[in-house]
Amino acid sequence: MAKAADTGGKRLISLAPDAWVQWVTQRPEVVAKEILGSEFQWISRETDVLVKAYSATHGDFLVLNELQLRYTAHMPLRMRAYAVLAQERYRLPTYPVLINILPPPSTLTVVSSYEQEFLGLRAVQDYRVINLWEVDAEIVFQQPLPSLLPFVPILRGGSEASVVQRALQVLRTDPQLNQLESLLAFFASFVLETPLVQQIMRWDMAVLRESPWYQEIFTQGEERGLQQGVRRQLIRVLQRRFGEIPQEVKARLEGESVEQLESLMDNAIAVSSLEEFLTILYTC
Repeated sequence: MAKAADTGGKRLISLAPDAWVQWVTQRPEVVAKEILGSEFQWISRETDVLVKAYSATHGDFLVLNELQLRYTAHMPLRMRAYAVLAQERYRLPTYPVLINILPPPSTLTVVSSYEQEFLGLRAVQDYRVINLWEVDAEIVFQQPLPSLLPFVPILRGGSEASVVQRALQVLRTDPQLNQLESLLAFFASFVLETPLVQQIMRWDMAVLRESPWYQEIFTQGEERGLQQGVRRQLIRVLQRRFGEIPQEVKARLEGESVEQLESLMDNAIAVSSLEEFLTILYTC
């Protein structure tokens, strides 16, 4: 059985914590002192990472990192809640950062603050937003930022096979990084044909399924019903890889069970074309 890869946010940031906090705060003098364990069980996930940082100008403070596969409408409230809880727990100023990995639907606007007014009282929480699809892939190699290596295929300018191969070479030259290869393969599958991904790197679906990023595909949408949530995520994966999906295909997926949809998600990531996926869909 394949060994599960530790590809959560804490593992990624721990690869080069100083470089990470300098990048997210845009302050080169900041250093990371400690990656803190979250004690907020009702919101804690592997993609929430709290780092105690320091700068000569500002002293000790917290860098709150939320790595979100896809931005959702509840994220502003989540950022407010996490920032307040972290500041109360550690009694330190908090710098919240939301890192969005994949673009949200065009109907959803990414915002960088939470604002609410009720009975004349206002609650406001600003936070920095980093959309990875807007980040230049070259910065990962120049700074360097090893924490972002698995995300290279979805960064701006990172979808070329030569750039993915470059990231792969960096991962394979460092024993501390080679475990991230399956995660790189996962994101490469969004922009490159699967046979090409299989050609340039090892492809292990058993390891990939253990990744919190893979699991996030299924957990998003649970509040609106697990079956419909998984169906929507499956359609998004298909659209991301192959473009617009015929309405008859969407209608066919409507009647599939959660187990069938999860199996089809594996196929959607692994197949080389929409036609190949449809063959599987109509024979299952």
